[in-house]
Amino acid sequence: MRNFYSILIFIAALLTCIPHAFAQQDDAAKQQLKSIEIAYIARTLDLTPDEAQKFWPVYNNYRGEIDQLIAEKQRSRKLNEKAARGLDADAIARSNMDKDLSFDKRMLDIKTRYTAEFQRVLPARKAGAVFSSEQEFRRMMIRHLNSNKRIQRINQQQIPKPRQ
Repeated sequence: MRNFYSILIFIAALLTCIPHAFAQQDDAAKQQLKSIEIAYIARTLDLTPDEAQKFWPVYNNYRGEIDQLIAEKQRSRKLNEKAARGLDADAIARSNMDKDLSFDKRMLDIKTRYTAEFQRVLPARKAGAVFSSEQEFRRMMIRHLNSNKRIQRINQQQIPKPRQ
């Protein structure tokens, strides 16, 4: 348990170094964030060397498919926004709902397929923790970013305005 807290402190320390770079969506910051996420998942799953050797290629394929689907969704949104100018708002909303459901279904299909793959290379208790550890990492990141925003707002409020 003490080891887990030291890992969290280490991750928090690393995360304090990247808010500015993360806001700019810089490639180096994205890579650093992915590295932190991988370290978090590895610690959470507590993989043996043999499990890690089998797990990471499967996980990387999974992340590749998920990232590809998300990028496709973002491209589709941008194209829809350009094409939708001047069209009926209700028709656009219906189309967007259909497309969102389609992407959600594809996301579920990917996760369903990889659930079986993770169970093939890991014990069930570890395979079951893959998705939850990803979600916990995202929640932790959101909390961290929100706290940084709060701190920035407080600091801006405390800075005295120059006298005129």
